[in-house]
Parts: sequence; C-alpha cells; structure tokens
Amino acid sequence: MKSATTALDVLLIQKEDTWDQCNWIVTLSKALEGLTAEQAAWVPPSGGLSIWQLVNHMYYYNQRILDRLQDKTPSVSAADSNVATFGISGDPLNEAGWSKLMEQTTKLAEQLRDTLATLQEAKLEEAYMDSEQNWAHTLARWVLHDAYHAGQIVQLRRQQGCWSIVF
Repeated sequence: MKSATTALDVLLIQKEDTWDQCNWIVTLSKALEGLTAEQAAWVPPSGGLSIWQLVNHMYYYNQRILDRLQDKTPSVSAADSNVATFGISGDPLNEAGWSKLMEQTTKLAEQLRDTLATLQEAKLEEAYMDSEQNWAHTLARWVLHDAYHAGQIVQLRRQQGCWSIVF
C-alpha cells in the first residue's frame, strides 16, 4: 500500500520542480543555463534588475533559509533592506565572478534539497524565528519566491534575445 503524501513531500517536489525537474514550469537551473556574464549583467533599457541581481537576491535568502533550517546562525549578514540583497547589476566582463556565483547557487540548491529531504515533519509546525508563522508557511512561500524569479529571468533573456531553450 502506498503511503500518504506528506507536506514535506509536497515541499520537496516543489523545490525540485523549481530548481531542476522540468515539469510544469521553467526551472531556475534551466533559466540560468548557458548565460554569460554579459547576459547576466544586462539591464533592460527601461530600467530594472539584471539576472545577476536576481541571482544575488535569491542566493541571499536561500542561504539564510538553509542556515536556519540547519539551526545555524545565518552565514550571510542581515541586509539593510530587501533592495540591498540584489546588489549591483554585475560586471559584463567578469566571467569568473559569474561562474563562481553559478557554482555557489548550484551547490546551495543541492544543499537545500538534501536538507528538505531529511527534515522531520514536526519541524513544519514549529514557529519560524520569532514570528507567528510556522516553517510550513515560510517554506511554501520561499519555493514560490524562487519560481517567481525564475520567470523573471526567462523574461529578461527573451528581451535580450538569448532565450532559445525549450524544456
């Protein structure tokens, strides 16, 4: 007999589907695939954020979530504001910097998936930090956050004319 699907199972499915399991949406790993530093640093002529900035932002929050899930003090300092988490648009000539950020992002995604896979169901009902929200609500919103930004990255790639990936 098949066991019931738990809330943790659903979160893990969603995390995998937003990172690298192409099912219903373009995954973040697919949205970032093959990008150069120049493409990642590009800012639309009308203004806005670069892909590099979006990745910085997601990396910041994903690292803090991972640290908290592992009951560690966040390894990245608290930002002055949400806007500060995006950083600068990136250096179009810094392939090494972009490559390093991609390696760190991939490693972090794998660590998050592994941590979710071993999380105890009871953790979901625990309070998230000192808020009235529990871990279940926080993690559900976090997965949506990454999916939202993956969509933005695809849109920026389309504006640049560098989106030819079919998943």
